[in-house]
Amino acid sequence: MYFDARAAKLLKPGMHIVVDGCTGLRLIASETRRTWAYRYKDPATDLMKQIKIGSWPAMPVAEAAAEWQELRARRDNGEDLTATKRKAKFAIKIGPELGYTLGQMVDDYASGYLERRREPKGAKAVYARLKNALADYLDVPANIVNRRFVFDLVETLSDRPVMAGSVKSEMGAAWDYALDAGRIPDDLPNWWRLVAVRKLRSLGAVRDGVHKGTTKRTLSEVEIFKLFHIDMKRFSQQVQDFLTVQLWTCTRGAEIVQMRREQITEEKDGWWWTMPKSMTKGKHQAAATDLRVPLFGRVLEIVQRLIAVNDEWLFPSVSRQGLIGHQQQTYMQTKVHYFQPYCKVKPDHLRDRLAVTHWSPHDLRRTGRTMLAAMGCPNEIGEAILGHVQPGVVGVYNTYGYDKERRIWLAMLAEKLESLVQSV
Repeated sequence: MYFDARAAKLLKPGMHIVVDGCTGLRLIASETRRTWAYRYKDPATDLMKQIKIGSWPAMPVAEAAAEWQELRARRDNGEDLTATKRKAKFAIKIGPELGYTLGQMVDDYASGYLERRREPKGAKAVYARLKNALADYLDVPANIVNRRFVFDLVETLSDRPVMAGSVKSEMGAAWDYALDAGRIPDDLPNWWRLVAVRKLRSLGAVRDGVHKGTTKRTLSEVEIFKLFHIDMKRFSQQVQDFLTVQLWTCTRGAEIVQMRREQITEEKDGWWWTMPKSMTKGKHQAAATDLRVPLFGRVLEIVQRLIAVNDEWLFPSVSRQGLIGHQQQTYMQTKVHYFQPYCKVKPDHLRDRLAVTHWSPHDLRRTGRTMLAAMGCPNEIGEAILGHVQPGVVGVYNTYGYDKERRIWLAMLAEKLESLVQSV
């Protein structure tokens, strides 16, 4: 083991030196101090983490090395070092006299708000997310939660920024609910809303150990050709139908899988699919309306074929109990993912991989919308086709449905797409 004390004294802020023979042990300089830290890879997540050990020269190198050796042994045994330190930091002797706890707050928020205002699936997911994030602190009384507690807890989730943002937002709402219900004192600040943690930015999903980033994927015209000429044959007929409808109509996947035969009607200007507002994503928005989708060409052929063989759902799914319901959007996503070259699911299964890679079904909706914009489709018509509610006062005062315009522009999109895949 070798440590250069002279180099340590000369360290500039933001720099560090390592200790030979102690992998991961480093001395880090700030404006006011020199701090020992152990930098290591978390065995559970493969992410790099760092834990502070002490200050130099108060803690000499021999003592820091001994602490490093103990930490490395615990890490090799699978222990989450940062979680252990966090528990010790917030270790509080809980007594019944301390009152309302974070666990009770989450339970009350779930039963009093989530279950009444959210869809069952979404309410259950939020409840589980909060329970998992606060698993070590469910017995912590709400009246002793301070700014540092909230900051540190959210920071521990920062490697999963989408989850961190959700926990911070939902706990802010849970705190407000507890205040309104009179379960915590009125003067308790809502640190979940007030704490400004570092910007939580998603790095995208991890593929082959690398974050894919947050760039929004659209398929090029060449990729659309390859998708229909090469890749579509990899999928079942149901998945092929789903992907085609999504690209041709720019409709949400969750709405496509809920298509029913009574929603399909022939009107004066042609065939329409009308999705009731109650089944759309915007059902909780006052300005939202039924989703109207014109059907012609390739999509109309698919819908009429499905009506001929299905009594209710056009994208049916049969449960293990023999019950017939609609297929799930996630099913379509997993089927596409299964053939991606980076998919590790069932590695012993031999299968042809996709020629067009790094896309998901939702990217087809984005591709169709982008093509509409490129053809000159006005923004308000394109957003109506997507089923988006116009923001602000525009959405309040403009209640026009754009049925005629939907038909014109989706017909133009269909013509464009047919020109790309016409020989399929």
